Amino acid sequence: MTTPEAGQHERLRVTVLRGGPSAERAVSLESGAAVAEALRACGHAVFAADISPDDLSALDQPADVIFPVLHGTFGEDGQLQQIMEERGLRFVGSGSAASAAAMDKIISKQRVRALGLATPAYEEWTAADREVRATRLELPVVVKPADQGSSVATFVVRRNDDFAAAVDAVVSAFGRALVEQFISGDELTVGIVGTQALPTICVRPRRAFYDYTAKYEDNATEYLFDAGHPAALLDEAQRKSCAVFEALGCRHLARVDWMVDKAGTLWFLEVNTIPGFTSHSLVPKAAAYVGVPFGELVERLVRMAWTNS
Repeated sequence: MTTPEAGQHERLRVTVLRGGPSAERAVSLESGAAVAEALRACGHAVFAADISPDDLSALDQPADVIFPVLHGTFGEDGQLQQIMEERGLRFVGSGSAASAAAMDKIISKQRVRALGLATPAYEEWTAADREVRATRLELPVVVKPADQGSSVATFVVRRNDDFAAAVDAVVSAFGRALVEQFISGDELTVGIVGTQALPTICVRPRRAFYDYTAKYEDNATEYLFDAGHPAALLDEAQRKSCAVFEALGCRHLARVDWMVDKAGTLWFLEVNTIPGFTSHSLVPKAAAYVGVPFGELVERLVRMAWTNS
């Protein structure tokens, strides 16, 4: 094996992991294919493979760096990261503890509150709570899985009559539901690469809210670097995103999502430790905006993992 002290442009063996068992598999396959293609164009020897808890054979391929491009259960929640740590593998992204904390929206909200930052009021619901049938929060509320991404199984509930069905759907599929106060306003997102916060993006969907379709299928969704928000607010989103990144113990890469209400208050929503790399994905858009093309972005991430930086 070559050593981390080798030249920055040395050809590395990189295993790109994509697919996986989660509800976000389709997005992961697309993201992983884009990452693999870009790394090959950079001159690396790339082995791209699917992976699951029942098939870890991709990790047996000799590699200098593993680049997991997996979203959701197993790939992003710390399970895969723990396996790679136990095997002594170098990999892109956060370690197992940070991945687990970020993936669990309830834990991440608790960490953020400890920093003194605002996050919407919330409740945790399980199968044991189904008989209650009503939330204590004021409607509208957002009902979503406590540990999934990409707005999978996410509902905006505006009527009491719709609440129980939304909770039942999420709990039946994922075991736990996060019920969160709905914040009216713009969604802002900040990508972080290394220790650098990328420019804040305002996301404005044409749909009722930024759901799975708006994220990955609807070309009408707007991604704005200049949406009319004060520069001070955009800077605040960057600073607070870096604070969240550090508090959760993240490394290399993440995306932090916020809502900003009409009063200009930032409300923390969640952290994604393996954000997407599709044509609609926000971290590549923000990197390109500051002159870092897709290939250079993934190259930087591989080098961070390779040098343990």
